Amino acid sequence: MDRAELEELKKADVRTVDISALSEIEKIEIDSSLPARERWMDFAEKIKNPFCFICNGMVVKISYSEAKESLENRLVQLCASMEGQRFC
Repeated sequence: MDRAELEELKKADVRTVDISALSEIEKIEIDSSLPARERWMDFAEKIKNPFCFICNGMVVKISYSEAKESLENRLVQLCASMEGQRFC
């Protein structure tokens, strides 16, 4: 899968995507013995579209951030910003 193909896959719209063309992520088996790059290539080939797939019967569309900050740090920041707020 080259860069142009990935860019095209990013454009998938969950409202109009052909569901029959999507893979169910729960059924994807990852070979953890492979090096990281080969593991990614194997996953991408199996999932068909790493940006849009089915999870628990729902169509899921994801995007990847160019941010250098980790998800964990972003979640800590979110929790800190919500401190003292009530959600009940």
